[in-house]
Amino acid sequence: MGSSYLKGLAMVVLLVVLSLFAFMGCGRQKEESSDDIKYLIGMSQANLVEPWRVKMTEEIKEEAEKHDNLKVIFTDAAGNNAKQVKDVEELLTEGIDLLIISPNDSKALTPVVAKAYQNIPVIVLDRAVEGYDYTLYIGPDNNMIGRQAGAHVVELLKNKGGKVLEIQGLSGSPPVLGRSEGFREIIDKNSKIDLTASIYADWQSDIAEDKVNLLKDNLSGVSVIFAQNDHMAYGAYKAMTANGINGIKYVGIDGLEGENGGIDLVKKGILESTFRCPTGGKESIIYAIDILNQIKGIPKKIILKSSIITKDNAEQFLNENKKASKEHDRNITPVLGYAIVGNESMWRSANTQSIKTAAAESGIELITVECESSQQKQIDAIRSFIKQKVDVIAFSPIVETGWDEVLKEAKSAGIPVICSDRSLRVKDDSLETTFIGSDFIEEGRRAARWLEGKFSDSSNVNIVELTGTVGSTPAIERGSGFLEVIGKNKKFNIIRSESADFLKVEGKKVMNDILNSESRKIDVVYSHNDDMAFGAIEAIEKHGLLPGKDIVIVSIDGVKSAFQLMMAGKLNCTVECNPLLGNQLMKAVNDYMNGKELPVKIITSEGVFPQESAKKEIVNRKY
Repeated sequence: MGSSYLKGLAMVVLLVVLSLFAFMGCGRQKEESSDDIKYLIGMSQANLVEPWRVKMTEEIKEEAEKHDNLKVIFTDAAGNNAKQVKDVEELLTEGIDLLIISPNDSKALTPVVAKAYQNIPVIVLDRAVEGYDYTLYIGPDNNMIGRQAGAHVVELLKNKGGKVLEIQGLSGSPPVLGRSEGFREIIDKNSKIDLTASIYADWQSDIAEDKVNLLKDNLSGVSVIFAQNDHMAYGAYKAMTANGINGIKYVGIDGLEGENGGIDLVKKGILESTFRCPTGGKESIIYAIDILNQIKGIPKKIILKSSIITKDNAEQFLNENKKASKEHDRNITPVLGYAIVGNESMWRSANTQSIKTAAAESGIELITVECESSQQKQIDAIRSFIKQKVDVIAFSPIVETGWDEVLKEAKSAGIPVICSDRSLRVKDDSLETTFIGSDFIEEGRRAARWLEGKFSDSSNVNIVELTGTVGSTPAIERGSGFLEVIGKNKKFNIIRSESADFLKVEGKKVMNDILNSESRKIDVVYSHNDDMAFGAIEAIEKHGLLPGKDIVIVSIDGVKSAFQLMMAGKLNCTVECNPLLGNQLMKAVNDYMNGKELPVKIITSEGVFPQESAKKEIVNRKY
């Protein structure tokens, strides 16, 4: 055999080996030249043991394959934090344009995610890292899913009550904590329901089966087994039936398709129900492309919808899931009806202008009605939009309740309703398509955390709280978030909490009344918005005191005037509540018109600005 033939054979073998390494290392789904690739995305997965994460990875691959100019490199951390850190660092050396990561552990992966975020966009899936050093978070509301499951279990047991076994995932993980907290919040309200036991099964079917086998003698009389994923619910079912224990109702979470997935188990009658928990895989690619193409309206957080799947709707859910995207005539200009709250503050003015500007730029026809801070006028406006057959209705609810009837009318007309900046409380969650705005609870927490740092050396701090409109979402949630943090520290005391309706004139009046009647020393004013704080500052000055010095003032909104007052030393800190929601609202309208499923919540990006940063940051204020 000639040497030239051997050399040729060796070359062929080498090329085959190299091509195999390239395929395995890069996760390439099809052959493509580097010239065809516009964007390279790295995907760091926590593990590929959990079926839910396998589904997430499959969704990313499927969605990415729709784009010829896109390539995704996949890594599997196999449940190891150190390996996932190394995976991300190696992906960064590959020159990726964007990182998608589903962290194995929120705290452990925070530093490397922050490192990546310094140079490229980062999308975090499922488990949020600590802080806000990322571009976008996409995930479920695990607490909400837990509450939904709890309400369903209560319904299953009706008035009789009964014993319940809870099977949790991995001890200490955020999804486990959220789902369990939400579940127990509902279950604990019913005295007839006994949460007999709670076990951990690490999301695995076989572990759940083994642990339930060990507990079987102590599970006499259990009526419902609630597992935090379908996989564990199935393991529990196999253990109980193998021991001849029947008649138990099994409730799971995930709602995956395929053989012995949650939907299949529901159709077979093994599970009573499952709760769909979207992986966010498909959405991560959709938003990644928008981010890389610098599309306007990218939020900070996307909270995906969850829904119950039972034997009654399982087939319908599968059929709807298989349908192609809705077909819309994009030659028709979308029509958005928007019921404006009123002109209650500088924040609201900036919010309204943002919506008008974004609509004009997006080519969306905007019909607005000024509602003068009247709920009835907002209801009348929504009814007028229904009569005009607009494509989408949006509004900022003045208060949380009292909307069920008019929103049922909108639903019957087939018109989706988007709540902007304030959410509502209705009996049927499907009446609200999505919420776009801020995390008001987190805003309250941020104000409280700043105060903790400010008064770290103090032994007693008396606080006056100026709340917004009674019954409004911002007032309720900014108050609860603030109390959640300072309530853990006994040195902080809220000595007065009074509503000032988000108005400067009311802030001045209420603060003046408090200063006239309160004998205790006031150390802090916590205001639910900047305008009330501005009024309080005038009242404090009228009483011969120095705002910002004699009384520390922290407020929420972050309008330009707040920065000016911080530079003057009269305001100590403002927590941003971004009013510029127009681009996000218009993106949601266009996404809906293009057949995309909207998430349950779209949360905007915000920051905390103490007095020391005012001079530097004021140039960035657009409102």
